Amino acid sequence: MTAQHAQEDWIQTAHGRLWHCVIGADRPGVPLLVVHGGPGFLSMTETISELAAERPVHFYDQLGCGRSDKAADPDFYSPEHYVRELAEVCNALGLSEFCLMGFSWGALLIALYLLEEQPSSVKAAIFGGPLLGTPSWDADQRENIRRMPPDVQKAILEGEQNGDYGSEAYQNAMMAYYRRHLCRLEPWPGYVLEAFGKLNMDVYGRLWGPSEFTITGKLKGYDLIPRLSALTIPVLLTCGDFDEAGVKTLKDCQMAMANAHLAVLPNASHLHHIEKPDLFLGIVRGFLRESLERNQTNEFRPC
Repeated sequence: MTAQHAQEDWIQTAHGRLWHCVIGADRPGVPLLVVHGGPGFLSMTETISELAAERPVHFYDQLGCGRSDKAADPDFYSPEHYVRELAEVCNALGLSEFCLMGFSWGALLIALYLLEEQPSSVKAAIFGGPLLGTPSWDADQRENIRRMPPDVQKAILEGEQNGDYGSEAYQNAMMAYYRRHLCRLEPWPGYVLEAFGKLNMDVYGRLWGPSEFTITGKLKGYDLIPRLSALTIPVLLTCGDFDEAGVKTLKDCQMAMANAHLAVLPNASHLHHIEKPDLFLGIVRGFLRESLERNQTNEFRPC
C-alpha cells in the first residue's frame, strides 16, 4: 500500500456492512472507485493505491467477501444483488463525478451497473482482465487448456467428467494452470497468497464454480458482450498476453464500443497489474488523464 494514509470505515447497506477504505482522500483529481474480482475475493490495494498520488482511490469488499459482513441469505449472492449493492456504495460515497475500475468479475459488475443504472456521474471505466461474457470466457479457457501439458489436460477433463474437483490430480492441474494464466510471478507474493486464502468459496461456488475454468454457477451463460455497444463513456480494457481473459475476445469487446481502448501487457497474465505494475500504472494514468480532459473539452483525443 502506498505511504499515503488509508482511511477505513464501514458502509451500511440493506443487507449488511461493507468494509471501505479511501487512500489520498485529500487529492484533487476525479475519484476512482475500485471493484474487486472473484466472485468472493477481496480488495487488494497493492499497485492500485499508487494512483492515489493524483486522486482519491476508494476500495470496498463486496458482501460475503473479505472484511465485509456475510449475507444472511446466501441467495443474495447474484449479479443483480451485487449491482444494487454497488449502486448503494456509490450513493453512500456521495461522489458527484468519479471513475470506475473493475477486475475480472468486478469488470462484469461495473459494466452491468453502467448498463442498468446509466449513471451520469461516471466519467470513465477501466476493465482489468475482464469477464464480460461467460461463453467467450469458457471458450478461451478451453483453448488455454489445450495448450497445457497432456497430464494437466487429462486431470482437468477427468475431474470435470467425474465431478471430482477435490482430487489431488485436479487440484495440481488447477495450480499449474493458475501459475501460467492467473499469476506468473514466482513465488506468488505473500499478499496474493493471503488474499486467496480468504476467498469465500461459498460465493465463488454459487456464482462461478470450482475453478477459473470449470463453470457451474449462476454466471454460467451470462453474457454482456452483445450489450457493450450501449457504453459510450471512455473505457480502457487491460489484460496480459497470457491472461485468462483472451486477447482476441477483448479486442472484439473493444471494437463493440464507440470509445474503448485495449492495452495488452507482455509476459503477464490475469494479475497483470501486480506483475507489471509500472507499465500498468502508466497506461491507466495516461488513459484517465486523456479521458477526463476529453470530458472537459468535449474533444476526441486518441489515448
